[in-house]
Amino acid sequence: RLQLCVLGAVATKSSPAEELKDGLVTIPTIEADKFVAESDGGEHQSTVSITVVGASGDLAKKKIFPALFALYYEGCLPEHFTIFGYARSKMTDAELRDMVSKTLTCRIDKRANCSEKMEEFLKRCFYHSGQYDSQEHFVALDKKLKEHEGARRSNRLFYLSIPPNIFVDAVKCASSSASSVNGWTRVIVEKPFGRDSKTSAALTKSLKQYLEEDQIFRIDHYLGKELVENLSVLRFSNLIFEPLWSRQYIRNVQFIFSEDFGTEGRGGYFDNYGIIRDIMQNHLLQILALFAMETPVSLDAEDIRNEKVKVLRSMRPIQLEDVVIGQYKGQTTGGVTYPGYTDDKTVPKDSLTPTFAAAALFIDNARWDGVPFLMKAGKALHTRSAEIRVQFRHVPGNLYNRNSGTDLDQTTNELVIRVQPDEAIYLKINNKVPGLGMRLDRSNLNLLYSARYSKEIPDAYERLLLDAIEGERRLFIRSDELDAAWALFTPLLKEIEEKKTIPEFYPYGSRGPVGAHYLAAKHKVQWGDLSLES
Repeated sequence: RLQLCVLGAVATKSSPAEELKDGLVTIPTIEADKFVAESDGGEHQSTVSITVVGASGDLAKKKIFPALFALYYEGCLPEHFTIFGYARSKMTDAELRDMVSKTLTCRIDKRANCSEKMEEFLKRCFYHSGQYDSQEHFVALDKKLKEHEGARRSNRLFYLSIPPNIFVDAVKCASSSASSVNGWTRVIVEKPFGRDSKTSAALTKSLKQYLEEDQIFRIDHYLGKELVENLSVLRFSNLIFEPLWSRQYIRNVQFIFSEDFGTEGRGGYFDNYGIIRDIMQNHLLQILALFAMETPVSLDAEDIRNEKVKVLRSMRPIQLEDVVIGQYKGQTTGGVTYPGYTDDKTVPKDSLTPTFAAAALFIDNARWDGVPFLMKAGKALHTRSAEIRVQFRHVPGNLYNRNSGTDLDQTTNELVIRVQPDEAIYLKINNKVPGLGMRLDRSNLNLLYSARYSKEIPDAYERLLLDAIEGERRLFIRSDELDAAWALFTPLLKEIEEKKTIPEFYPYGSRGPVGAHYLAAKHKVQWGDLSLES
């Protein structure tokens, strides 16, 4: 892959001394203004037109426009680019710019004049009002795009920040009426990708009527997070980890996601999907596949995605007895009352939709046979975090068992990859407490990103948008990956819904249902995030 900018740093040449400063090796990159393939005249240059479909929505305002500005600020966008907001709302260019300007920040550093950069960026932003299913309105958009593209080779990226029920209409119109005639056309599709195997397959089939598979970029923003991106680096470029990455040394692996807030008015959307579809089937399962895959032939997108699909296809069907579901209820703490899930006016009073789920999954292949992969995800819990915990096997015939107590779980080695917040990687090891006696404790070998690296970590959307512009598909989901993921979860979801399984209630702000602890204990596992030193 030709990387054209370093996220968090302008692509400029540096001296060897600067490259080795602080032990960091900087790979020389091509200057941002060389992004265009040809530069021998305006008529041969290329341009990128980015159309945010659903520009007036929350995702566009809070994530997409700020990510595009950050890429511009960092010199990662091509010299010639235009951004169009497309939505049904009536709005002028000036009104769009005013709306977008309220969400932009020069969060990286102050090396350039922030207000100047914002002004320059906003001048590249335009608005077109139209219906998502109107060929006529997309023809008008195409005309505007051409005015900005001029004689340059046009490349077009459409970001569908709209509800899934209108994906196909928008793709049909964009493909037939606003595709590039002399460059590439790509479409970024946001989850949810259906509700089950059947609806997901129907969506894929409909999209492929108008687009080739390599034009469809299914985005899962968790795959763009720095610590998830670092997973394969940690494993494949460190000899101390790769030999340990199997059932021989690993006792269990945990994928934990928790939010310290509820649905907060989004209950109407959430109630149609639930926590398993919203978090487990995509975010956590994708991370699991990356974690557990065999060494790919290369770092090429297809080689990596091939290995992820093999993992998903090797997974044992999930049994209902290996799943715990919960729903948060209201709680009053310190004089503050926190509403329960069904107190949300957009949620039916008798809703059984889970806001918490824990599950034990197994991969039936030679590397992972018998190793429990535990997932836990929930809303309205005591903390906000996302992490991967790798618990290693106990030391056989450990000479120091007498010195470390009877609870072997307290002395197990554990590798923790904290995806958010306060990104970190730390390894828990047993260590002698200084002194004349022989007393052991468990200490952390800690890489805290904020302490080690001075650069602020880019938002996941920045990485994924840049990848989509460059045509890098490694962090996007292929259709057969999606099929395999739904094949694993659809029977479970169907069983929960058909049996009308009642979720276990847990108080807002707690650690979740007690059943999750029994599930872990059943598989001889202790959740790693429950200890005081977690």
